[in-house]
Parts: sequence; structure tokens; C-alpha cells
Amino acid sequence: MAKFFAVTIIVIAILSAIPILRHTWVAPEDISTHGALIDEQMSETMAEAGISFLAAQFVLSFFIWKFSNPGPNAKIKNFPGGAKGLVIAALLVVGLEVMALGIFGVKAWANVYLTAPSADAMPIQVQAGQFAFYFRYPGPDGKFGSIHPELINEGSQNFFGLDPEHDVDSRDDIVAAEMAIPVNKEIHLLMHAKDVGHSFYVRELRVQQDFVPGLDVSLHFTATKVGKYEIVCTQLCGLGHYNMKAYLEVMSQQDFDDWLKKEAAMQ
Repeated sequence: MAKFFAVTIIVIAILSAIPILRHTWVAPEDISTHGALIDEQMSETMAEAGISFLAAQFVLSFFIWKFSNPGPNAKIKNFPGGAKGLVIAALLVVGLEVMALGIFGVKAWANVYLTAPSADAMPIQVQAGQFAFYFRYPGPDGKFGSIHPELINEGSQNFFGLDPEHDVDSRDDIVAAEMAIPVNKEIHLLMHAKDVGHSFYVRELRVQQDFVPGLDVSLHFTATKVGKYEIVCTQLCGLGHYNMKAYLEVMSQQDFDDWLKKEAAMQ
């Protein structure tokens, strides 16, 4: 029975690897300047994790096959080094794997998180709250008005808590329920949550960033293809989490300028 179990483990491990090796699930279209590096990092991670997984299952099967159901006269041998040796070996193996992934990932993640946006990147504020996203663009003055949490009122559509009566900078701010950006233009997102943890995920951009309540999070990217893409929250944030989404529309520069003028007229 033990040997049958060992063989079963090997068969299941190999079958689970086949869809990955055959690329059964194709990655969604990449529309960002950093997407190729993210995809390369994902492939390296899958390869390293896959090899480690298969090796672990083969070793497990070997031990089950060889050492299960010892005979009545079999001598029990201890593993060299005992439990302490096993723990140290596991720490070394896992530590080396994590270090390798970190080294491989420097190229991809540094471009997204460890470099500052360019001086001419377009700033857009993104606010996440149960259960919607809202986006704010600076007006012609290029400045955002201050946020006053006590003034946030969804009933009056003051989603960012602006005070245009006393704050000149906020009078020309543009607030929208969907996000539009020009193609081939670097975007600098300024992200905050007004209640609990949320996430900003656009699979085609290869971007997934958590909102952390109490922190302002910065993220920058450049979209390279015109189109409409879904923004979803991937952090469980309450009963309406399943329906928390918005849309990102990547436009030509002229179409974006026209869209911005239209949104400004509706404020």
C-alpha cells in the first residue's frame, strides 16, 4: 500500500507539471513598458518553484517506498544530524531559493518600485473605498487641492473631501469614476484608501499594488496600447468586494485631452 502511495505521488506531481510545461494557460496581453521583465520574472519563478516542487515530491516518494513498513527485524536508523540537521537543511534550501528569486527579480521590480517617476509623469490620485475606485486629476494649475477626510460625502459626490470654497487649488480638480490616460505617457499614481485595505490590479499592465490605510502609496507605469481594461480589487475588503471594479481606458493624446475637457465641464 505504501509503495502504491509513493507511485501515486509521483504520477500526480508529473501530471500537475504538464499544463505548465505546455503553456496551457497563456498570459494576458502585455500593454506596459515593464511587462516583458515581469513576465520573464514569472517564468523564472515558475521554473525554480516547479523544479523544487518536483524534487520534493520525488524525495518524499523515495522515502515512502524505501522506509515504509519495515520488517520485524529491521534496525531503525536516525537521520544524520537528527531533527536539527533537517531544520538547518530546510532553512538553507528555502533561503537560497528566496535569495535567487530576489536576485532574478531585481531587473523587473526595480523598474517599478525602486525608481522614481520622471519629472513630466502625469499625476493621478486614486482613492479606494468600499466598494469603488475614484480618480482625481489636477486642473490647469497642475496642483491637487487638499483632502479633508471630514468633508468626504458620497451623497454630495465629494469623494475626496475637497473644500473649493476655501481651497483655491481644489477648484479645478477633476474627479471621475473611471480612469483615462494617454498612450505612451508615464503615469504617476498617488494611491490611498479611505477605509480598509484594497488593491489596484490591471493584469494587462502587469500592475498589482495594495492600498494600505493610513499610507500614501506611489506607483508609476507607461501604457503602450490603446484600449479599455478592467481594474479590480484583489484584497478581500467586505461583502461587496466581488463587485469592486472600474475601468482604465488608454487613449490617444487628442482623445484624452477631449475626455478631460468633457469631465471638467461636468464638475
